[in-house]
Amino acid sequence: MYRSHVLVCGGTGCSSSNSQQIIDALEAEIAAAGLADEVKVVKTGCFGLCALGPIMIIYPEGSFYSEVKPSDVPEIVEEHLLKGRIVKRLLYQETVQEDNSVKSLNETNFYAKQHRVALRNCGVINPENIDEYIAVDGYQALGKVLTEMTPQQVIDVMLASGLRGRGGAGFPTGRKWAFAAANQADQKYVCCNADEGDPGAFMDRSVLEGDPHVVLEAMAIAGYAIGASQGYIYVRAEYPIAVHRLQIAIKQAREYGLLGKDIFGTGFNFDIDLRLGAGAFVCGEETALMTSIEGHRGEPRPRPPFPAVKGLFAKPTILNNVETYANIPQIILKGADWFASMGTEKSKGTKVFALGGKINNTGLVEVPMGTTLREIIEEIGGGIPNGKKFKAAQTGGPSGGCIPAEHLDVPIDYDNLLAIGSMMGSGGLIVMDEDTCMVDIAKFFLEFTVDESCGKCTPCRVGTKRLYEMLDKITRGQATMEDLDKLEELCYYIKNNSLCGLGQTAPNPILSTLRYFKDEYIAHIVDKTCPAGVCKHLMKYTIDPDKCKGCTLCARNCPVNAISGTVKQPHVIDTSKCIKCGACMEKCRFGAISKK
Repeated sequence: MYRSHVLVCGGTGCSSSNSQQIIDALEAEIAAAGLADEVKVVKTGCFGLCALGPIMIIYPEGSFYSEVKPSDVPEIVEEHLLKGRIVKRLLYQETVQEDNSVKSLNETNFYAKQHRVALRNCGVINPENIDEYIAVDGYQALGKVLTEMTPQQVIDVMLASGLRGRGGAGFPTGRKWAFAAANQADQKYVCCNADEGDPGAFMDRSVLEGDPHVVLEAMAIAGYAIGASQGYIYVRAEYPIAVHRLQIAIKQAREYGLLGKDIFGTGFNFDIDLRLGAGAFVCGEETALMTSIEGHRGEPRPRPPFPAVKGLFAKPTILNNVETYANIPQIILKGADWFASMGTEKSKGTKVFALGGKINNTGLVEVPMGTTLREIIEEIGGGIPNGKKFKAAQTGGPSGGCIPAEHLDVPIDYDNLLAIGSMMGSGGLIVMDEDTCMVDIAKFFLEFTVDESCGKCTPCRVGTKRLYEMLDKITRGQATMEDLDKLEELCYYIKNNSLCGLGQTAPNPILSTLRYFKDEYIAHIVDKTCPAGVCKHLMKYTIDPDKCKGCTLCARNCPVNAISGTVKQPHVIDTSKCIKCGACMEKCRFGAISKK
């Protein structure tokens, strides 16, 4: 038994901040202090507060140390682990109260409104140790379904729970399983979509890095429910930590007899293999993903037939994403009513969001469905930095839309987001402030979909390219109001005629910004200005002669000598030479330079 456990985040975010160096330094210092038999260092998955890495939590006190450096480790070992004195200067500041006492991490704004189901083990267990997963009820749900339930009873529980696909479409998981179970075949497959491609999304990656066994267990449960004996996890090759931990988890599960032949002595056979994706966004679409697993170029196929009838290798197949699977063992153990008690009438349970953009608390959050955008941004996210105003939030990535301030209090669920012109998507939530140009945002996402279109169908291959060209024309101040009408018309054509979800949803960022921020499009076209001061071709830098002190700092830093003036006299910018790099505005100490 250890008297103290030191949990250090080993997720991608903290690993990029050198958390492994922290772990190595900890183990060396603990050994040197003679504490190796009393203190255990545990490398975990993501805690959620990604911007504060490297993160360390010491139990039983629950002390939350953030932005730890290797040079801090000797002090932590000496003071906290040896002498029992918490090093308050290194604590996450919100946990330190006015009376200098320390409060629990669960009481902080970031965690107080969260409810962790899919993320329940992330940051809690060592993901590379199957025994730690078993210690927190791991594989009990699989044992229960194999020894106490029929396949139909498993499907009935999933139907009663109301769990909907967390990959974006929101299709009821139980119905998908029921369709596949009803189709007879000599071979069926269970697939996991871990090809997380949305810009700013890292929910699935964090689950795989922090709790890989939960996905394996859930896939085995799904295999039992539909009569499948083989599973495939399709994961991005750009997720090396997730891939490594999945490989370890699969090997351990096979050694423990939890994957392979005759699981729990019940005669049920099920095994899982990995397939690495090369980073094609279109392979997040189910038929393209299966085509890629088969060894072909990842392109979508027409539906019907749907995968439940004719999927991988033309056999009945179910495909769910990582977060969907992460909920399933808990639903089996705690019951459908427990899960259905969370969320809204049509969207049950919780949802994981990757919170990013112009927000103080960047990271991973899991909240009950029906939580408002205001609660996520202002309370959990800590609001907008530098006192800026909230402008919009993008959900659903390139397939979603922008939600304006007027809808901050709309409860977030599948149907409400569709009603206001966005969608749930896989869970990326990018916050934008008053300095964001909404035309530029639409252009950014269109550029992404143009690059990621597989080219199989003309509406997507050619249409998205034409949309991007129109947006580029607008941001250059070269468009007319007639172009704006054509832009909207083309959006609907592409939505209605594209083969798969990539093309069908590609126009969403344009349509939502047109719906709520049309005045910005008009300003670009009619007034030839970018209200947010983002679009370079429409920007103009000027020097206020009343504020300019003639320090010459701006002129000395201008790379094209576009600024002239003498010492202690107001300077002037030659707009014909200015390349709008912003170097002058950045260097000015007196706020004399502005852009508009």
